[in-house]
Amino acid sequence: MTEISGFGTVLLFMTGGLGFVIIMLMVGRILRPSNPTPEKQKSYESGEEPIGSAWGKFNVRFYVIALIFLLFEAELVFLFPWATVFGDEKLILETNGLWAQFSLIETFIFIGILAVGLGYVWAKGMLGWVRPKPQASEFKSKIPQEVYKEFNERN
Repeated sequence: MTEISGFGTVLLFMTGGLGFVIIMLMVGRILRPSNPTPEKQKSYESGEEPIGSAWGKFNVRFYVIALIFLLFEAELVFLFPWATVFGDEKLILETNGLWAQFSLIETFIFIGILAVGLGYVWAKGMLGWVRPKPQASEFKSKIPQEVYKEFNERN
């Protein structure tokens, strides 16, 4: 009997995983109830009634800032294991402080790369929001303007 190579094993796992996903989706489609109503088909946002189409335009800067946040957040997560290892006094004493020096230099390089990235994003203006231009209100008051002027002069 011949053995399966490493690539064959990977192919078997990928095929099995894909087959499992397809079978589970089909089983779910068969077993779940299907009772669509207009109320269930309506989009839902925090208990508020939707206004207009769900295909409204959003400012692209929202997504850019979200991606930048995720990027820096994911990179900063790497500082926690460093702090754990760096705080181990036994390891520092065993290596005569060489581990601590190497770790500290490596961390400053890492933080420097993060700072350069933040500076680049800041210089490109990707952190600033586009502010809407103020518009005059179209509110029509039933109170005459003279009454407002008198009130403002008294106070």
